[in-house]
Amino acid sequence: MKKTSTRLADGRELVYYDLRDDTVREAVDRRPLERTVTTSEIRRDALLGDSVAVASHRQGRTYHPPADQCPLCPTRGDRLSEIPDSAYDVVVFENRFPSLAGDSGRCEVVCFTSDHDASFADLSEEQARLVLDAWTDRTAELSHLPSVEQVFCFENRGAEIGVTLGHPHGQIYAYPFTTPRTALMLRSLAAHKDATGGENLFDAVLAEELDGERVVLEGEHWVAFVPYAAHWPYEVHLYPKRRVPDLLGLDEAARTEFPQVYLELLRRFDRIFGAGEPPTPYIAAWHQAPFGQLEEFEGVARDDFALHLELFTIRRTSGKLKFLAGSESGMNVFINDVPPERAAERLREVASS
Repeated sequence: MKKTSTRLADGRELVYYDLRDDTVREAVDRRPLERTVTTSEIRRDALLGDSVAVASHRQGRTYHPPADQCPLCPTRGDRLSEIPDSAYDVVVFENRFPSLAGDSGRCEVVCFTSDHDASFADLSEEQARLVLDAWTDRTAELSHLPSVEQVFCFENRGAEIGVTLGHPHGQIYAYPFTTPRTALMLRSLAAHKDATGGENLFDAVLAEELDGERVVLEGEHWVAFVPYAAHWPYEVHLYPKRRVPDLLGLDEAARTEFPQVYLELLRRFDRIFGAGEPPTPYIAAWHQAPFGQLEEFEGVARDDFALHLELFTIRRTSGKLKFLAGSESGMNVFINDVPPERAAERLREVASS
């Protein structure tokens, strides 16, 4: 992997990640952009104890542009985009309309390929490995920023999810706090460790799932399963079998196998609802240990956390979506219409030949 860092016309950082070491990146952003001004603010909810990012400047962000005006495609001739070069493998740049900025963190866009009509599932194993390496590198870089406590790499795919740009891409949020979902995991981890005299909860969950009927696919270094208490109709958790706290902890064997397992998982997601159905909308979310202090989670060390990816779709059956209504949105109590065991069975049924 070759990494080349440059700046866009308004001062934002852009980083090329290339498969070939002899690739030269010298293209200049020719757009007449003024320096980006953001108004991101973090407000803490005193009752719930969580935080909300207020970012009014995002009202003016790019919204469903036609394909020939996609800002994530490479620059071609007089059609100028966020990527100055005429082609790329993987590229990461600071979001022009970030939810988090400055002392409130940082937001980045990750473009998986210059092919506008592709998806992550269409990538080769070599390309998918390059994305993994880019995620890892950005996690390392962002963790050193003084305002950053947790790094979150994720992909939103599909208009049903709320995606406003059709180009295959994901995002990275660098939060100035430990996110509420991670805090819940850390509290459960601490409670279980105390109650069992030191047992790791992630290890216990993984051991139980490995022996059960909810395993979807398994490699030498990774396992994908539908969790016992899945919140979403089709939800899969992907874990490395050797516990590590973040992407930086993966060894070469796990990095090599990851593209094989993950690409197969994504391709199965696109087969869940049968031929003729539009691509399955999904969210793919990496969960990594925070880089900040964990004093409030008594007895828990950073290495106790287990890196994993959660992949889920809001489509519950052909032509029908799972909406977060009263119980889910009002009380955060999910109601799942698809038994996890049946979801796992279906994802095994659609295995590629």
